[in-house]
Amino acid sequence: MADRQTRTPRQQDRTPAEELLEELGPVDRYHDYESLGDFGMPARAMTDDLLSGMTRPGRFGPLEKVHAFWFAGASCDGCSVAVTGGTTPSLESMLLGAHPGIPRIALHHPVLNVESGAHYLRAAEQAVLGELDAPYVVILEGSIMDEVAAWRAGGYWSAQGEEPWGPDGELRPVSATEWIARLAPKAAAMIAIGTCATWGGVPAAEGNPTGAMSLMDFLGKDYRSVLGVPVVNVPGCPPIGDNFNETVAAVLYFLQGFGPLPEFDELGRPAWLFGETVHRRCVRGAYYEEGVFAEEFGDPECLVEIGCWGPVVNCNITSRGMINHVGGCMNAGGACIGCTMPGFPDKFTPFYKRPPGSLASTTASRMVGSLIRPLRKFSNNNLNREVRWDRQGASPSAFSREKSEPSALADVGHRFYDKVRRANDTGRNDADVWGKRDEAPAGGSPNPRV
Repeated sequence: MADRQTRTPRQQDRTPAEELLEELGPVDRYHDYESLGDFGMPARAMTDDLLSGMTRPGRFGPLEKVHAFWFAGASCDGCSVAVTGGTTPSLESMLLGAHPGIPRIALHHPVLNVESGAHYLRAAEQAVLGELDAPYVVILEGSIMDEVAAWRAGGYWSAQGEEPWGPDGELRPVSATEWIARLAPKAAAMIAIGTCATWGGVPAAEGNPTGAMSLMDFLGKDYRSVLGVPVVNVPGCPPIGDNFNETVAAVLYFLQGFGPLPEFDELGRPAWLFGETVHRRCVRGAYYEEGVFAEEFGDPECLVEIGCWGPVVNCNITSRGMINHVGGCMNAGGACIGCTMPGFPDKFTPFYKRPPGSLASTTASRMVGSLIRPLRKFSNNNLNREVRWDRQGASPSAFSREKSEPSALADVGHRFYDKVRRANDTGRNDADVWGKRDEAPAGGSPNPRV
């Protein structure tokens, strides 16, 4: 397995998805739903049927709904939890078709749907057969594992349901990987959520026995959906729920024909979400600029010297927050460990240790900060006083009784600073007042200004 997993794409004559389908062979048998009756349907109706009666009437565009098949590979289900916390837009609003222009999502999630067993798999079977009543997208949470090696050993890694695809129609477990391989050719879009699905993540760390890989690695560089969309990646461990929901909404607008495909970077990430590093929008970034660093967790200063990788990690957690624009690693005091990056976790270990490359930058920041900090404090002290207090030589606040007034040297410095500041104040120059002119008695102007 190791030799096969370490081959470069140029050494592979087939993608891992093609190799898996060739190993498993075609399928032509499916469940007999008439014989099943209501077994597995406690509500005697499918989730999509139940929600369709609650959706808003009418639609904008050609699509009334889009099916979304959610599969879990090697994952902790944290991505599912994160998505339910999204608010812009919320999962509920997309399921109910509450957004004008966005087709309603018919979500097939093993946790959220009311039906189970064979009835839960009915829509996936119809998609494989090309008989589904609407376009579909496939969403993967968790990494793809080497099901070829597992199959040859007589087992599987991560299954989602059973199908009569065994010898003589015998039921056998169907892995999430197999479902993805069979559904990908006809999908309108393939979306990977979370770092395990986008880059392999923790299950693909060095020394793992599973041959874990990302959705992009599994389908290959040349993969395009039926609408020409490459694999879309929304990383994070877990990702920000709003990042994923917003990306899905943007892709749905494209599928509805209301705009072009949103801008993605060279790795398939939403460019408007992952175009900046954590550090550039970090609430602690000013401390880095002034050369002040935390010595232990709980300190309010920049966390680089206790293991934060924010300056070189693409993520918007500090500006967006984790849930409803609140929280997030550095906002809550945690150091960035690079969980959104393709090199995670191997290239970021050991965690919570100072990154070697930070030595040069933090040393330079300390040198510059030793000059910047006192200058800013000097200006801050002056700006924290009314002009009236400067003239009177005292502050009337009872909280400052024990605080000394600015020294004569500080007063001279502040006066000099004010003089420099107002040197370019054009409002103090002699000039005609704009908009005024002498009106002639007859209504004309003897000296018009055009």
